[in-house]
Order: sequence, then C-alpha cells, then structure tokens
Amino acid sequence: MTDITLQHYSAYESLKLRRHPGGVLEVIMGAKGGSKPGKLSTADDRMHRELADIWRDIDTDPDTRVVVIRGEGKGFSGGGDLELVQQMADDFDVRTRVWREARDLVYNIINCNKPIVSAMHGAAVGAGLVAGLLADISIAARDARIIDGHTRLGVTAGDHAAIVWPLLCGMAKAKYYLMLCETVTGEEAERIGLVSLCVDEAELISRAFEVANKLAAGSQTAIRWTKYSLNNWLRMAGPSFDTSLALEFMGFGGPDVKEGIQSLRERRAPNFRPDSPF
Repeated sequence: MTDITLQHYSAYESLKLRRHPGGVLEVIMGAKGGSKPGKLSTADDRMHRELADIWRDIDTDPDTRVVVIRGEGKGFSGGGDLELVQQMADDFDVRTRVWREARDLVYNIINCNKPIVSAMHGAAVGAGLVAGLLADISIAARDARIIDGHTRLGVTAGDHAAIVWPLLCGMAKAKYYLMLCETVTGEEAERIGLVSLCVDEAELISRAFEVANKLAAGSQTAIRWTKYSLNNWLRMAGPSFDTSLALEFMGFGGPDVKEGIQSLRERRAPNFRPDSPF
C-alpha cells in the first residue's frame, strides 16, 4: 500500500489516495481534523468539487483497475458543509457552480469505466452518499445510518436520489425514505436492496477489499462492459435525475432552505411554511 504522489492526482487535497497491489485504488474522504473518533467528513466546496472530478481521472488512470471508496473517522460522510449550503442559498453564482458539480458527480461515477466498491460506516449522507450508493458494489456496516437529508433541509431530494433509489429498492420504499427523510440502517438497506451487502463494521474494510481484489483479478473488458451495459438503466433515468437536480437547486433560492439551515444550526426541528406556491 502506498500513498499517491503521482502527477495524475496531484491536484487533490481533500481526498486521500492510496494504491494497493493488483490495481486497487483506495479513495478516502478525509474528516476535518483527521481521523479522530468525533470527526466526520463533510463536503465543503473543495471536497464537493474533487468528488465530482476524480472519476474522470480514475477513468483514464492506466494503473487502476478497481476503486474502493470509504470515509475516515466517525462515519462515511456527513453531508454538505453548512457554510457551503449557506453560500448556495445566498449567491446565484455559487449555486450554479455547485449544481454543475452535483450533475458531474453523478454522471462521472456512472460513466467511469472502472468498477467502484463503497464501504459505508456510521453516517452516510450528502455528496459522499452519492458515491456510496452509485458504486457498483455497495457494502454497508450493519449499523450504518444512510440518510438522504434533502427534505429536512427544505429542498428537493436531488443528487442521486431520483436516478437510483427507485431502481434499487422500488418506488414505494424510495418515496417513504426520501420524502420523510427517514434513516435506513445498513441491515435494512440490504434487506430492501438499497445496498449490495451488509457486514459487521469490524469486517467492512476487509470485505470491501476482498470484493475489489476479485474484480481486479477478473477480465477487465468483461467486467467494464458489463458495468457499462447495466448502467444504461441509470442513463435512461437521466431526465428524471436532471429534473430533480434542477428542482433541488431552485429550492436553494427559496425561503424553506433558510429555515432548514437555521434549524440545523440551532439543533431543533424546522418550522417550514404551512403551504407552497406549487
């Protein structure tokens, strides 16, 4: 195992990259302040951009066959940094830039020709969750907490939700969890088909690398073309995704998101408007 200092990935700062034998690349979403138990990785403006861009570089990296993505510290990912969310609500240019990154994050993962394995523990929310659930093989700890937090914030469940949740777990479950912003444990996520596997947290990383090593040892053309073919189901859902993302970012210009941000900062339930112009 070696940390990467190659020119191919020299621009990345918020993501830690390590090469493992057999062409396995480990991508670690780093928590602010390091891997202390109380820390959780959040997607500030830099991490959000890097999560969107890195899949293009992985796609063209001749030394990588398979990717394992995981979080550092307390959990897999903690959602969007509230400072960035506030900037999106206040500034049209920031909102437009992050919309483009959110679009690229989803499509770049789908179009990356290398298979991706995710290893989710603790909380899995926000931009990190996009990679966690769009991964070709998603593995969650039994007590992982998968949360699509958009409606709690006061915006549409955009990002990856409309493109993949109904396909993975069915429309009824997707509506329940996305509209109510309910938590899905890793064990429940496996039961309903939202993730590929769930394991005890102590086994999570070793199981992820076990799967990655099997993929790396297989026929790369066969595996990559199988991924490409299956992901046409996701490409067909592109219009639904584009609509959900546009509505999400239209919501960032509205009043509900301001209450959502304030309630999160004050650690209280939100008090949204009782009606909607829609």
